[in-house]
Parts: sequence; C-alpha cells; structure tokens
Amino acid sequence: MNPTHLPHPSGLPPPLTLSRLDCDRLEALLEQPLAAAVDTRGLRRELDRAELVEPAQMPADIITMNSVIRFVDESTGEEREVALVYPRDADGSAERISILAPVGTALLGLAVGARIDWPLPGGRSARLRVLALRYQPEAAGDLHR
Repeated sequence: MNPTHLPHPSGLPPPLTLSRLDCDRLEALLEQPLAAAVDTRGLRRELDRAELVEPAQMPADIITMNSVIRFVDESTGEEREVALVYPRDADGSAERISILAPVGTALLGLAVGARIDWPLPGGRSARLRVLALRYQPEAAGDLHR
C-alpha cells in the first residue's frame, strides 16, 4: 500500500482548507533534505486532500502557517496556545510548533471548533480540538509572511 494514501487516522477527516501560498511553500519544504529525516506521510496526505484557496480569500477561522492557535488535547485535557511555524522558525519552545511535528501537521487547515484524531510517535494518539485562532496572517492582512 502506498503510504501517502493510507486511510486518515480518524476515519472521516474534518474539512481541510489551505492557502495556495502555504501549500506551495510546504511542497517545497517536503523536497528539502531536512524533511527526509522525519516522517512526512501525514503532511503529504493532508496536502493531497486539502481544498486550496487564494490567501486573500482564506476564511478567518482557518489555521494557516504562522497562525497562533489555542487547542486542547481531549485525550489528556492539556490546553496549549502555539504558533504553527516552518521548521526554520521552531526554536524548541513550547510556544512554537513546527509543521513537521505530528501535532503541527494535524492542526494545519482546520477551522475553529474542528476535532481531529492524530497518531503520535510511540503508538499513542491525540484527539485535538481547536478552541480559538488568536492570529491568522491572512486575516491580519499579512499576506507576504
């Protein structure tokens, strides 16, 4: 079975919307040697199923790259607020999560209120629910971030 076409971890995935700019940048990222060092099958699968829109038409309640998100892992009750960033901008702090991290991949393109089950390393899984979007570059008019 081709690993980029595995069934979605939660069966029926929530809708996923990406800006064309984010998708182009993420496709380029996946071609870099850094991406070969981590499992990118989940991100590739999400890019394949996403509905693409132009950045200026991005709904204000959708998580895009460089968004600041508040979410809860319903399986643990842990609530976090993070910025979803490219690997070069991840500084190891709890406030910045790389798109190449499993939780980062899971959150990309989700709307406020959406839930997703996502596999984590070690056979664990997370049940994430998006609580709020504190900042979205497209909604803030920062289309060249």
